[in-house]
Parts: sequence; structure tokens; C-alpha cells
Amino acid sequence: MNSASPEPWFEPSDSLANEADIAEGMSRRTFLYSLGALALSACGGGAEGGASAAASAQSSTQSSAQASTRSTQAVANSASSGAFVHPGLLHTQADFDRMSQKVAAQASPWVDSWNILIANSHASLSWTPRPQAVVYRGDDGVHPQNYSLLFNDIAAAYACALRWKVTGNTAYADKSVQIMNAWSSTLTGLGGSTDVDLAAGIYGYEFANAGEVMRTYSGWAAADLARFQAMMRNIFYPINHDFLNRHNNTQATHYWANWDLCNMASIMAIGVLCDDQALFDEAVSYFKSGAGNGAIFNAVYYVHPGYLGQWQESGRDQGHNTLGIALGGAICEMAWNQGVDLYGYDNNRFLMGAEYVAKGNLIESGTTYYTVPYVRYNNVDNVNQTVFSTASQGTIRPCWALVYNHYVNRKGLAAPYTQKFAALVQPEGGGGNYGPNSGGYDQLGYGSLTCTRDPIASGAAPSGLTATVSAGQVILSWWGTAYATSYNVKRGSTAGGPYTSIASGVTDLLSYTDSAVAAGTWYYVVTATTPSGETAASNEAVAVTAVQLQTWLAFDETSGSSAADSSGNGHAGTLVGGASRVPGKKGNAVSLDGSTGYVSLPGDLVADVADFTIAAWVYWNAARTWERVFDFGAGTGRYMMLTPRANNGLARFAITLNGGAGEQDINGNVALPTGQWAHVAVTLSGGVGTLYLNGAAIGTNTAMSFAPFRLESTSQNWIGRSQFADPYFNGSIDEFRVYRNALSAEQITALMSA
Repeated sequence: MNSASPEPWFEPSDSLANEADIAEGMSRRTFLYSLGALALSACGGGAEGGASAAASAQSSTQSSAQASTRSTQAVANSASSGAFVHPGLLHTQADFDRMSQKVAAQASPWVDSWNILIANSHASLSWTPRPQAVVYRGDDGVHPQNYSLLFNDIAAAYACALRWKVTGNTAYADKSVQIMNAWSSTLTGLGGSTDVDLAAGIYGYEFANAGEVMRTYSGWAAADLARFQAMMRNIFYPINHDFLNRHNNTQATHYWANWDLCNMASIMAIGVLCDDQALFDEAVSYFKSGAGNGAIFNAVYYVHPGYLGQWQESGRDQGHNTLGIALGGAICEMAWNQGVDLYGYDNNRFLMGAEYVAKGNLIESGTTYYTVPYVRYNNVDNVNQTVFSTASQGTIRPCWALVYNHYVNRKGLAAPYTQKFAALVQPEGGGGNYGPNSGGYDQLGYGSLTCTRDPIASGAAPSGLTATVSAGQVILSWWGTAYATSYNVKRGSTAGGPYTSIASGVTDLLSYTDSAVAAGTWYYVVTATTPSGETAASNEAVAVTAVQLQTWLAFDETSGSSAADSSGNGHAGTLVGGASRVPGKKGNAVSLDGSTGYVSLPGDLVADVADFTIAAWVYWNAARTWERVFDFGAGTGRYMMLTPRANNGLARFAITLNGGAGEQDINGNVALPTGQWAHVAVTLSGGVGTLYLNGAAIGTNTAMSFAPFRLESTSQNWIGRSQFADPYFNGSIDEFRVYRNALSAEQITALMSA
């Protein structure tokens, strides 16, 4: 088998975190959650659920229909219908039937992974459980850490459960039940430092999976199953829920993605184990729209061409980076088996992350790893990571078979780097096969046995095609298809074609840049070349390469709260909080009182905009720091804004995907003047952003990698109001315009005179 010696990150107290993960000034206080201290209702009832969701997370990228359709998987009793499938976490009964058949037939790689399983000491009938009243993870200065006893017993319970399901030998079922009964009759709490959140998350989802496998065993007494469910519901879940909602009283993005992911996984698994729809829904909701770094938009922090999704921990080290794929894959599979398609959510965003992490940890030739693109990552703690980390590069985890077999052998997509990594680590082992410390037990493993599927008969057509415009070039990305040897890119000048081939023989990367395109509106499709011929075309993606007026609020109405959009695109504004009209630079303007007044614009206003121009006439009554001319976003994590005066006393435009610490700025060399009309504009063309005042450039940033569409869904698009608790704008605004693509300096000067 392929295995890896323990990496430095496999420290007993650190499979996810280190001391730097603890908030500055936060004591290493003891966390002790017990049945006596925090008792909740037993399983099956209407328990409270639903994590807070501080950010909207619907997706859109420029000019394309997304491929994030809901699952079409046929599940007779899906979660959405109010009944759970059992067993229905990482494995269903159909999965176990397949495993049994393949092992009986001595088929590889199933039997190879099986042989690793039966040789693992955890899968032995001689295994003796070592339950503890309280499990401690993290040094609290009082209690010795003993969490290795728990993760070893979980590995044994799971391994024995698999042996029973594959062979029908009830001796292994009895051993698995013995282990779970020992813990459910002994465990009263989890403690230690803040690392207890990791123990509750990782071991919570793993233990719940072992219980879910065994729940159909007639030899597990109903009272014992109920006690096990109560242990998971009353000891593990409260810590999971509390962490996702409070993050130990830190800012939500303080913690690395894996902290959120493991707690999400535990909540989802416990929800299914306990038939608690609220818990299951809580995990699904957080995956889609949670505030922390485990939510999929934050975990896949930035999407590069060809759908390489930079994972949030990529600049940290590859031990933790690969763990994100292990945990994210488990969440997606558990949801899938209940009829919810998180794998496909937001145009397969999880696959974007998996492909990126896989590529960055694979050797291209000799001892040289593939290179992956990287954009700077910084968070509230100013980690300021500027390069892809090579620490622990090449880390092997038993998680790739699951990801590969879903996307390729279930869905018919191409996942070339995930496929290579799955082949590299095949056959996968489990706990005990990847080192003795906690990192080797952060996933249940044996994916070559449990997740491998026969090859799909034929691939799907290319899909998920998107087009973004950067400095006049059109950058296309798409999902490939199984069995494709190359791809063909076609362009047309009218919707629906006809199309002309502009590129053929495209292989890796699944991206193409059309740099020979005139200003206008263009329509693209992609087909694949396969051994059986050319496939059907992908979805059509639209790219606008000409300057095009997208929103125009003249504010010339004389009454009412609505501000018409003169662009004809239906982006009308709404005057809120006492905003009124006064004579403006041209006709009327909106008057904002600096206290409650602002203009609200439609949601997702710039969700399909890459290069842009935003321009307006501004009359500023009095200088106050951090007022806003505009601020488009969905809270303090993702936004783009223009302030007439930042802390340095100068005008500033900023855009961020990760809060204030992650901003990319265009800093002006002056503040906006007060007591007079001034024309302001900000433009983005490729990586060049420019800030203008009265037609003259007052600031430039030539290293911009963020664009409006990368903000994803924005529900708070405001003129005169901030995402933060900053002062409202005090003054008047007129002729507010948004354009697709960047106006030149000459065009901005002409706009001032229009």
C-alpha cells in the first residue's frame, strides 16, 4: 500500500490548530461540556438548529448560467421529504452491497483496500475499548490529554463495522457495538483548551458515522442505540453548535477553515444519526452561507482560470490544506446520500478546491511539484500569506477516492488532478495506516473499498462554462468530461449561434483566453473530443467586451422613494431613511443627511461584472472619516467601496473577499473636496485599478486581482452607507453610473461634460 510517514503537522495536540489559532489575549481556559452542565433533549425531537448566516452565498460569475443544479439523485426517502435514508452518512446499503460483491470477486482496488483493513489492528476482535469519563484535547494546565484513546476506539468501531457489513460476520458487529456501548455508558464530557472544538468536530462526525453503519444491526439493543444517540446529541453537538455561532468570541474568520468544516460535519452526521432535520439543515445552511472560513465561498477563497479554487489554508501548509478536502468531501457525501447536492453547489465549487489542492500536492516530474497560481491571503489576524506553502507538500490522506468517484464515475465530469491523486494513494487505508498521531485519524479512510465505482460508460458534455472580461480579453473556464482527449472553443456574434471554431486541441488547463476579439457582445460554447466523437455543446456563455452602461441613476424625480434606472436594465434605487431630493449638478440629486439616509440598490447588482467603471457627481458637506460614496457587499467580509476620506485623510477605493485585512486598495493622493460638486470615478481594467477626481487620476493600483463578480452574491448595495458602523454620507450625489468595462481617462473627461 501507499502510506506516508508522519509529517511534522501530525502532532498530538495539533491536527488542525496551533497556539497561533487562539485569539490574542484569550486564556487557555478549560472547556468542559457535560451532560450535567449543558443537557439537551434526546434525539428525534424538535431540537433547536440553524447556525447564524452572516453572509448571503448565492453564486454568479460574469455572463454564464451556473451548473449548480440541485441533486437529481433518486432517493426514495430523502431528507427533503422529512425522512432520512438509513444507513445514510458516508455509506448507504447500496454501497455496502457493492463492497461485498467486489471483495467476493477479488476485484481491485476494492479488495486491496479490504486487505489493508483486515490487517489493521483496529479491525481485530481482540480490540479492547478504553472509554473515559472526560476526554481532553489541548493543554488546560490541569488535565493530561487523553483524546488519542477516543480516536483509536472510533477507528476500531468503524473498521469492525465495515467488516460486518462486507462479510456478514456478526462477531465484528458485536465488537463495534461493544466499543460504542462502552463510550456511551462512560463519557460525560469533553474538555481541554479551545482545541476541544476540534475533538468535538472530528471525532463527532467519525463516531456518528460508525453508529450510523451499525444502527440496522439487530444485536444492538434499542436502549443502547438511544444512549449512543444521546451521547452524540448532548455532548458533541452543543460544542459544534456553539463554535459555529460564537467562534470562541472571536471574529468569525479568525479560525482556519478546518475548524468550521469538522464542526459542520459533526452536526450533519449527528442530525442524520438522530433523525433531527434541524441539525442537518443547520449544517447545510452553514456550508452554503456561514460566516466562517468553512463556508464554501470562504473555504474556496479565490477561483483561478480553469476552475482551480485556491483553498483558504493553501498559504499555511499542505497538511491542513489536504485535510480541508477530506472534511469537505465527507460533508458533501453525507449530504448527497440524503438527497442534497453540495458537491454541485455553485458550479461544483468544492471540486474547484479539490483540483487546486490535488495539483499543488502532486509531483509533475522528478521531485518537482506542479505549480498552482496563488493570490495573497490575509485575515483578521494579519497572517499575510503571499505564496503557496510548500510545508508538508505531498501530504497523503485517504480522502481522494471519494471525491474522484463522485465527480467522474457518478457525474461524468473530468477531474484530472483529483484522479491522479486518487491513483497515487490507492489503495487507501484507514486509522493507524498513516502514522500514530492525530493527523492520521482525521479521516475514517478505506475509500478505495467504500467509494470506488465502476467507470462511467460515457462522460457528460462540457458544462459550467463561464466568461469573464479582463482588459478586453475574454477568459473562459469550463468543466471537462470523462474520456475527453481535448476541447474545442467556439464563438458567435448572436445568441444560439452560429458559432465559429476559434480553438481546438485544448487540454489542460480547461481554460482559454480569447485575446483577438473586438469590442462587442460575444457568445461562446465548448465541445469535447472523445473516442466516440465530438460531444454536444456546453451551455452558452456571454461576454461583453465593449463599454456598456449597466446602471444609471439620475435622481431627477421630484417625489417618491424610487430612483429610476435610465440604463434600461431595471436597476432602480430606493431612497431610504429620509433621503430626499435637492437641485443637483444636473437636474436633481439625492440628498443624504449623514445620519440615516441612503440609497438601496438591487441585490447582486455587480454579480456579473468584471472590469468596470463607477462614476458619480458628489457634493460633500463636511469631511468625516469613513463615510461612503458607495458600498456594495453582503456584510463586512465581502464588499467593494469608495470613501471620500480614509484614516490617512485621503480618498480610497477598496475591494475584499476576506474583510478589511484582505482589502485590495486604490489610495488617492487627496481627499474629496467639501462644499462643491466633484466628479469621482473608479475603474478596473485587468489588474489595473484607477481612481479619478474631476477627470484626473489621483491613485492607481497595478496589482488588482479582485473584481466585482468575485464578491458572489451581494444583498447590501448602498449609496451613502457602509457595511460597517461608519458614518452615513453627508451631502448630495448625482448621476450615479455603473459601466461594464473601464472607461479611458478621455472618456471620463467626456462623461463629465455630458
